[in-house]
Amino acid sequence: MRGIRHAIRSLVMAGIFGFVVWLAGLFAFVETLGKLRAPFSPQADGIIVLTGGAERIGDGIRLLEEKRARRLFISGVNIQVSAEQLRRTWPGHEAAFECCIDLDFRARNTIENAFESAEWVKKHGFRSVILVTARYHMPRAKLEFAAAMPGIAIEPYPVLTGASRIEDWWREPTLIRLYASEFTKFCAVWLKQAVS
Repeated sequence: MRGIRHAIRSLVMAGIFGFVVWLAGLFAFVETLGKLRAPFSPQADGIIVLTGGAERIGDGIRLLEEKRARRLFISGVNIQVSAEQLRRTWPGHEAAFECCIDLDFRARNTIENAFESAEWVKKHGFRSVILVTARYHMPRAKLEFAAAMPGIAIEPYPVLTGASRIEDWWREPTLIRLYASEFTKFCAVWLKQAVS
């Protein structure tokens, strides 16, 4: 019995220690997010936008029209949204859609975003990309993209949204869930890549 109690106590202590380490990591992760800023004057061969918010696509189109890159790839477009519907959502940008915007309807998660984007980069012979996604998603996305397209320079372009604000995040249950989930996913990707 004494051995069982000792084993249980050790497991409980290990669990508590693990949680404290994870919690400290979460706070450090969010603090790092708070320092992420979009570059003032990015320049690359292509732009990759990961869907999930209208601001991301809008920023990607603006960067394209500012001639920050030659082409734009929007990855993870909902299969129920047609290319024409997408054009109508951003009126006034018909020329950009016609000449320089490619759509990906296949990707359903960040790993697939990275895979489809790598194929697009290879097809066009690009050596550098601007990666546009939400600020909270950028660390994990950059890990996945760096693994999927080694040798390609990736310029992060984090999009700041009200849904990902940093101030007093620990007081908002929605933000706690968002950041805790994203940090845990980031750790899983980092560990997977570290041991592979």
